[in-house]
Amino acid sequence: MDLEFEDEDYSPSTPSASPDELLTITLGPAHSGLRLDQALAALLPDTSRSRLAVLIKEGAVQVDGRSAAPKDKVRGSEILTVHLKPRVEDQAFQPEPIALAILHEDAAVLVIDKPPGLVVHPAAGNWTGTLLNGLLYHDAKLAQVPRAGIVHRLDKDTSGLMVVAKTEAAQLDLVRQLQARSVKREYLALAQGLVTGDGTVDAPIGRHPRVRTRMAIVPEEKGGKAAATHYHVLERMPHHTLVECRLETGRTHQIRVHMQSLGFPLEGDTTYGARNLAALSAGLRDTVQGFSRQALHARRLAFSHPVTRKPVAFESVLPPDIEGLIAAARKG
Repeated sequence: MDLEFEDEDYSPSTPSASPDELLTITLGPAHSGLRLDQALAALLPDTSRSRLAVLIKEGAVQVDGRSAAPKDKVRGSEILTVHLKPRVEDQAFQPEPIALAILHEDAAVLVIDKPPGLVVHPAAGNWTGTLLNGLLYHDAKLAQVPRAGIVHRLDKDTSGLMVVAKTEAAQLDLVRQLQARSVKREYLALAQGLVTGDGTVDAPIGRHPRVRTRMAIVPEEKGGKAAATHYHVLERMPHHTLVECRLETGRTHQIRVHMQSLGFPLEGDTTYGARNLAALSAGLRDTVQGFSRQALHARRLAFSHPVTRKPVAFESVLPPDIEGLIAAARKG
């Protein structure tokens, strides 16, 4: 059975750091007339051409003791000195002392209340300071579990509950539960506008065809993945609706995309909906303008414990910033 970690396209394994090597290579007649980057690619087939080009441009490749450009031609008799410096992404999976709000921990799982602003996994632009780095610091044995035990994630600016596995067996079990849609995840969201009633959005989600940093409703035949969100109206306010969202699937930005598709983007979510400030009172307008993230909080999480098989459930209180936003929205 192939297990796909939710919301992710990268490998479930944690890469190890590349060695910091200094290589000395003598070119031969077979390389005569090649560009420097072509000659290096032939000599170092396990290193990508893009990385070799970066090393050349950074001066980490010397030709007979001198720097050169990737397009420079070689005669076939030069001595190359190549400093294979580790890439920043290869050094990203390191322990860092990051405070974690741990609600529960045992030999198999951790349940964490993630604050807004914390990136879950290292990626371009956020190679350090992530939840994964904090997990490796909290428990060094998590380095032996793919992705330090992470089985699902929350967006950087979404707060709330996440479960992390402490063993590979527990991780595989939790992934199977996610695939079987037996993990219960409930979110609180403050949507712009007045949602008329409860409902379900059952629409596949994929990468936006033009804006690659966004997700969108995309037909499955064009790469979209099945996604279902159930929403329930908790409270209507003068300009907002407090809704509870329950996920069957866990696609990237799922609630944000689905609520926007209904015409009710989440407050603060400038990626999927512009703020409508004109109709707001001065006090609410100031609060909305000072709210710097999407109003989305993962407040409930329930699953079968991967060892005991007993049902377990956890709940998180609303963080102060969303509490303040809701209080202002009630006043209109």
